[in-house]
Order: sequence, then structure tokens, then C-alpha cells
Amino acid sequence: MSEQLENLNRLPLRDDLRGLTPYGAPQLDVPILLNVNENTHGLPEHVRRAIVAEVESAVGGLNRYPDREFTQLREKLARYLGHGLVPENIWAGNGSNEVLQQILQAFGGPGRTAMSFPPTYSMYPLLASGTGTAYVTGTREADFSLTPESAAAQIRAQAPNIIILCTPNNPTGTALGLDVIEAAYEAGEASNAIVVVDEAYAEFSHADTPSALQLLPGRERLIISRTMSKAFALAGARIGYLAAAPQIADALRLVRLPYHLSAITQATANAALTHADALLSNVEDIKGQRDRIVRELTDLGLDPAPSDANFVLFGGMENPRAVWEGLLEAGVLVRDIGIEGHLRVTAGTEAETDTFLTVLRSLLPA
Repeated sequence: MSEQLENLNRLPLRDDLRGLTPYGAPQLDVPILLNVNENTHGLPEHVRRAIVAEVESAVGGLNRYPDREFTQLREKLARYLGHGLVPENIWAGNGSNEVLQQILQAFGGPGRTAMSFPPTYSMYPLLASGTGTAYVTGTREADFSLTPESAAAQIRAQAPNIIILCTPNNPTGTALGLDVIEAAYEAGEASNAIVVVDEAYAEFSHADTPSALQLLPGRERLIISRTMSKAFALAGARIGYLAAAPQIADALRLVRLPYHLSAITQATANAALTHADALLSNVEDIKGQRDRIVRELTDLGLDPAPSDANFVLFGGMENPRAVWEGLLEAGVLVRDIGIEGHLRVTAGTEAETDTFLTVLRSLLPA
């Protein structure tokens, strides 16, 4: 047993936290980072200047607490999402993980359960554990799809209090049809379940993949979670948000920490949303690189999953670990996400994609 673990075990840690390891992907210093689904394009210079100016203005008031209701940010997010949403439909936090945590704090807890369908985002069980919420799982088909009938049957059998549907799904990239979300919502009615649709990668979806935002009217238990980390290239700013019936935001006010969104965070997000078109201008290029990766991996005899996200999960390798290590040795970091026989790669710039594909070809049998 390591000294660090021994020191930890001497503390009166909660029993359900003993033996756990913190969430986190490897943070290695290599030239090409394609492992955590960041937007590798960065911020346009004029947007950087606009954010700096907005933050500088906010700095003059840092002796005061920030707007507790982040009023301007909610107005801008409502306009960005459209679908007839108003500020009362919007809530935000320090990354979508905090938003999800607040949902679990408000609607989960001891004696309650959250359900999702692995393989999916690995933070869901950790967030459940941290809030004392039991985590139960459903299953997907072999191709990572989920049908309305299967989702509904599994939800009725488990009767969870919270249902989390990730679409496009991380780490598979596969999207759910609106019929799956509708079926899940109806099946959750018996247990009065909150249904969270995690759309962190929604901006990268194919044109014919609809957002669950259009399902919000008349569904007070439905929540659509989003982030500015991916398409907006603001992973370092930690800004997540949701759209839902106004009473959902009222519930989250009961569990949020006071003044949880700093003035700096609000200023950054407000400036970014003012320049949303410029920040999202790289999305089509990223989607093009993603589709290129899918095509070229298929040509190489590998098995990429269809993706509506900014990443591609692929299998078909005899020794994925050796491929991962070979890519890393060449300065390309991708992600081993624990699905046997598979790796996941973020769609980066054209040059990054060129390097990834060139190195990958060299590592595969001739």
C-alpha cells in the first residue's frame, strides 16, 4: 500500500469513498493532445481581446459579490439557444459537471437512484456517489445504440429518480433519437423521474440530428444540459448551463453555493456569447475532420463508431494498448477509455488529424 493511500486511510473518510481514485485523464506534455475532447482551434484574436476587456471591466468591482442570479448571462444563453426560451428557463454553473452535481443534490441523495446507460460519461457515477445517490445502470446494444422500447423497459424495471441520457454520447459519439428521450420521459413518469439530456457536444451534431430542446414545452421533469467548454473553446473557463422549466432553476437555488458564478466567469461567458458566431466558426471544420477520421479509419480496416460529437471511438485493433503507446511516443495523445479493444481520438485541426492518421497507419499491420 502506498504511503499516500496509508495517510488517506487514517482519516475518517466516508466508507463509500475508500478505495476510490479521482477522476481525470492523463495530463502529459506532448505536442498533439487529442484525448479530452477539447476544441484544439483556440480563440480568435478579436474574441480574446473582447474577453480581456470584459474581464478588465469586471475587475473594478471585485470587492463586491457578483450578480447572484447571473442575469445578463441567462439572457444571453436564452437568446443563443432559441426555441422560445427565456431567462427563467436557464441555469448555469462552473462547468456542466457542477450543473449535474446540483441536479443530483436537488433531486437525488440518500434513498434515491440515478440511472444511465453505459458505456457513457464516467463522471455520472462519481457525481452520484458524491451526493449519496445510488447509481444503477441500463444496457445498450452492441453498436452502442439504444432503442425507445429498450430504454423504456429498463427504466420501468429500475424506477429511478433521475435518468441521465448523454447525446451525443461520450465516449461513443453516438446520438439518441428524440423518440428515445420521449420514451424515457414517459417511462419515468411512474417514479416522477427527472430526465437529464446531456448535450455537451450538441453543436457538433450532424444537420439531421435534432436537439432535445424542442421537447421541453410541457415537460417539467426534462432538463437539457449544455457546456461552453467544447464548441465555444472555453474548457478553461468552466461554464456549463441548462435549459428547463423555471421551477427546475428554483430547485437548484436551494442547493447552489452562494454567489457560485464569479464575476470573472460571468464576464468571460458574456463576452464569448456576444461573439458566438466567431467562436463557432470552427465547428464545421472540426466536424469535417471528424468525418474524415471515420472515413479513413474505415479504409484502414478499423471499426469507428458513427459520431455526432467532436471525437471518434474506434476498435478493430489487435493491440490497442500498443497503438496508444506508439501514438504517444510519436507525440500524439489519445484516450484509452476502458472499452475493450477501443481507443478514442478527438477531432482536431487538419494538421493534427494528418499527424494522427499518419502515425496510426505506421502502427497497424501492413
